[in-house]
This record gives sequence, C-alpha cells and structure tokens, in this order.
Amino acid sequence: MGQAMANAAAAIEGSAEGAANSSEQSENLIGIDEVQRSLNRSRASVYRYTNTDPRNLNPPFNPRKLNPEYRSDQKEPLMFHPNEVARFARDVLRIKEVTVEVLNSPSTATQQLLGSILDELRSIRELLDASNISPTTLDSRRDQHEQERPAA
Repeated sequence: MGQAMANAAAAIEGSAEGAANSSEQSENLIGIDEVQRSLNRSRASVYRYTNTDPRNLNPPFNPRKLNPEYRSDQKEPLMFHPNEVARFARDVLRIKEVTVEVLNSPSTATQQLLGSILDELRSIRELLDASNISPTTLDSRRDQHEQERPAA
C-alpha cells in the first residue's frame, strides 16, 4: 500500500483535439476504470467513494467524496474530471504525491476521417486563394450557367 501511495497517478486518456468544446470536455474526463487504476483501489471502493444519491441525479459538491461530473440522465456512466480525482487522492486518501497526466488517446476511425476532411477543406481553400476568383465572379458564373440551361 505504501508504494501505491507514493506512485499514485491519475492517468488520463483524452484528446486535446476535440472538434467541438463539449466533445473535447467529454474526452478529457475519465471513467470508473481509469479512476480505479489511478487510485489503485477496487471498483467497489471507487463506487463507495463516489458522491452519488439515488434520489438526486447531481448531488451538491461533497469535499469528503469523489464528485462526478454533471449528468443529464441516470443511465449515463459516471465520469470524473482529472483534477477532481487528484484532489480526492490528495485531500481524502492522503496520497502524498499525486500526478495528473494527460495522454493523447490513439486516434479513432472518426478522428482519422475528420482529419482527412479537414485536410481536404484546407486544400480547397488553398486552391480558391490561389485562383484569386472573387465571390461575385463565382456568383455571376453560376447565374450565367443557370440561364444557359433550359427550364424543365
């Protein structure tokens, strides 16, 4: 137990490259499994530490408990902010050395797809900037093309 206290670290797997602010926040949060590993405690003890109430979805902050992030539904999994895990380890469990470490998660298929879309949009922007065609010219070309097509 002494080594666990000396080497406690909240290992956070998240990505700092979120497409939207809300998705970025949710990716930086950690679940029960990560909390269990970082505190070197059993899953049951992590649930005992957690500030939950069956009658209240989001109970008020309790400094003696591990406080999860806001949930909008009872079925949502408990998620924790890394700083809250570190605070709990330091203040409640009395772990002397607490390190909060943010690691980039391996890229998912969605992240790879979004990255390729972003690259494509950048190349389109470069082509448009290089051609020096103003938007009014593009509008007039579209109008001219629509006039040339016979109405159905």
